[in-house]
Amino acid sequence: MRRVLMLVFSVLMAFEWGGTAGASDYKATWKLACTQAMDHPYMVGAQKFVDLIRERTQGRITIKLYPSNQLGKGEREMTEGVQQGAIDLLVTSTGPLGGFSPSINILDFPFLFRDFKHVDLVLDGAIGQKLLDDFGKADIKALAFWENGFRHLTNAKGPIRKVEDGKGLKIRTMENRVHLAAWKAAGFNPTPMSWGEVFTALQQRVIDGQENPVAVFYSNKLWDAGQKYFSFSAHVYSPAPILMSPKAFNALPGEDRKLVLSTAMEVARFQRKINRDAEEAKLQEIAKKGVTVTRDVDRESFRKAMAPVYREFSAQFSKAEIETIMNAK
Repeated sequence: MRRVLMLVFSVLMAFEWGGTAGASDYKATWKLACTQAMDHPYMVGAQKFVDLIRERTQGRITIKLYPSNQLGKGEREMTEGVQQGAIDLLVTSTGPLGGFSPSINILDFPFLFRDFKHVDLVLDGAIGQKLLDDFGKADIKALAFWENGFRHLTNAKGPIRKVEDGKGLKIRTMENRVHLAAWKAAGFNPTPMSWGEVFTALQQRVIDGQENPVAVFYSNKLWDAGQKYFSFSAHVYSPAPILMSPKAFNALPGEDRKLVLSTAMEVARFQRKINRDAEEAKLQEIAKKGVTVTRDVDRESFRKAMAPVYREFSAQFSKAEIETIMNAK
């Protein structure tokens, strides 16, 4: 009996040791893609994520960065790459994501958020987690909400302080139904366009303007494309989910899955902070480039003009869902 017990004990220990060894021996090299350049806050956050994952796995998991559309023509194409397992990680705006996970479009309503504190309360809470989980239905693992920022209007024709100043202006928007509807309601002429095409379209005056956070305007030097007027409209807050291929995520041992998720959330706080802290200095640099920065924008005129979009999408998003976000405190 003693011999039998010793044999059973040995088998159990061998099994336990084998499981542990399998986890500690796991190795991978991942590709992380993005539309933006290395100096953009997306990629600053991505580099922090790379460094922490490498350190915390003792080099078992390494990540190579592919900024500036190196792995695709735009966010939609690269999101499809994540679905298919060709791209392991992607930092993206929510622009095209409604086509993959419709619930994410609720964050694209104009004037939904009061300020950054309100943003963090919603995205880091139960509402944000539900939106991340919904990506699973599209064969995408969403890890956390990083940040693009509040979006502002720029153009080549003249300063815009109130909504009437921009009537008929042809502006590029993301490939997003809510954004398109909001700008049409405001009297603009919105044109959906992949980000990789925007700079040339602005240079050639195919479009008059665009709307993006300060960091995107600054990182892409849009003043060189003729964008000489910047209106601090803050009409929409734009999060930046970090997405992962389920193929890569599911291949991870359990402890590594927890590590990747917790690290993505930790970097979310870091990435949002550096984005916000740098905004004022970037605005001042933009002004030095000859751009007229209009800070006293009549945001209420924009809010009223864009209000019909809430009714237009009432079948998809209930008033209660929207008010839950708007009233979060």
